[in-house]
Amino acid sequence: MGTPLLTLSGLTKAYPGVVANDDVSFDIQPGEVHALLGENGAGKSTLVKLIYGLVSPDSGKMALNGMPYAPANPNAARASGVAMVFQHFSLFDALSVAENVALGMDNSPPQGELSTKIRTVSDAYGLPLDPHRTVGDLSAGERQRVEIIRCLLQDPQLLIMDEPTSVLTPQEVEILFKTLRKLSAEGTAILYISHKLEEIRSLCDNATILRLGKKVATCIPAQKTAAELAEMMVGTSLKPPKRAAEVSSEVALHVSGLNLPPAQAFGTSLRDISLTLHKGEVLGIGGVAGNGQDELLAALSGERLCAADQVKLDGKPVGNLGPTARRHLGLLAAPEERLGHAAVPDMSLTENALLTGVTRQALAKGGWINWAAAKGYAERIIHQFDVRTPGPHVAARALSGGNLQKFVIGREVLQAPHVLVVNQPTWGVDASAAAAIRQALLDLATQGSAIICISQDLDELMEISDRFAALNEGHLTHARPAAGLTIEEIGLMMGGAHGMEAAHV
Repeated sequence: MGTPLLTLSGLTKAYPGVVANDDVSFDIQPGEVHALLGENGAGKSTLVKLIYGLVSPDSGKMALNGMPYAPANPNAARASGVAMVFQHFSLFDALSVAENVALGMDNSPPQGELSTKIRTVSDAYGLPLDPHRTVGDLSAGERQRVEIIRCLLQDPQLLIMDEPTSVLTPQEVEILFKTLRKLSAEGTAILYISHKLEEIRSLCDNATILRLGKKVATCIPAQKTAAELAEMMVGTSLKPPKRAAEVSSEVALHVSGLNLPPAQAFGTSLRDISLTLHKGEVLGIGGVAGNGQDELLAALSGERLCAADQVKLDGKPVGNLGPTARRHLGLLAAPEERLGHAAVPDMSLTENALLTGVTRQALAKGGWINWAAAKGYAERIIHQFDVRTPGPHVAARALSGGNLQKFVIGREVLQAPHVLVVNQPTWGVDASAAAAIRQALLDLATQGSAIICISQDLDELMEISDRFAALNEGHLTHARPAAGLTIEEIGLMMGGAHGMEAAHV
């Protein structure tokens, strides 16, 4: 092999109380698709921040094309030929595709010339885009194309991609992979981060595995099973979640003819949503991001109100009740946005445990908070859900994404809900934590709770769901038994090609 495109030598980066990267070394060759794997807190995010110039290493060196490489900021990284597509899009909904692309370029050409370039590059790589469309009107897959095209217009030598398929249908994933393989064949190297291990096996030439900040292994992903890759990441064997429950004929939640306009610009209207959920059942709801998932959770949790009898809990009309009243009756929810919606960033874990558990855990009496009980409840969540934190006094924002997710899910599960609605329960969570969360949901169903799991992870939905339905443009398809459904059928349902309007479940 010739000179590596990028060489990392002994990179170390420490923060107070933790060594995020500890003497990490590996090479990336031109045209190579290189996977970076590791559980939450393994050091992946810090490492790509070093490469992209967002932070500087405490020690160690990098070389690009054999020359010293130490970008002081992302502008310097981009000037050197390093581009990055982040997991969470950085786009302005009210601006056009071309305007968003221009904002991400250091030296943007005139709008007319830029629009022509966008069309040319997007067509060449199989990612067609209309430069004049408003971003707020685009699907999640199209928004990702904007981010990718913005990078490709800078002709990168190395493209870093962080969880790029988390908002895509299976068909859109195939389109993306064709694009990445074309880039690879042309000599562009790709550093690929994902928790979807079958995708890693399909796409990536080599993989570097991090654990607790250290490089612990390298491998050729195609020569390993997904289970073997997961075990290399976490250092122990993983057991698939097991289900012991039988679905009851007793109805826990009934929704009929629910229509709601979007709460904000570029939101999605809910259109004639109807479903029936039984005790002990897990109903999986799939859909590409932006098709009504957040709106559905808000309607079920009580954040958005409707006619009383449009939502019935254990036969009681609750559509006109807010979140606190619904929680008192046993309908709990865990939203997708964990920091800011599910948890208050600057509040401690004890305070965040109190926020949703005050009623069902009896954490207050006569208007007075029982702080000892609240702390004990937070400690129970931390212990039972293996939340990696010094203690319940720590602010929510100090936790890694995966650990905060475990805390949020644990906080709701331990309240023994009659019905639990969760949106993206394992978003950005490593294989070990994801398996633990899924098992907790199945255990809850075994105890008789009814669960709605809204997720873009199809493997997750097929693993835990009894029935599956898809959201598309605010419509909910007819629910089908999850057993026997193919990924292709699910992808078509998610993409709206289900051949029917929303049907009663």
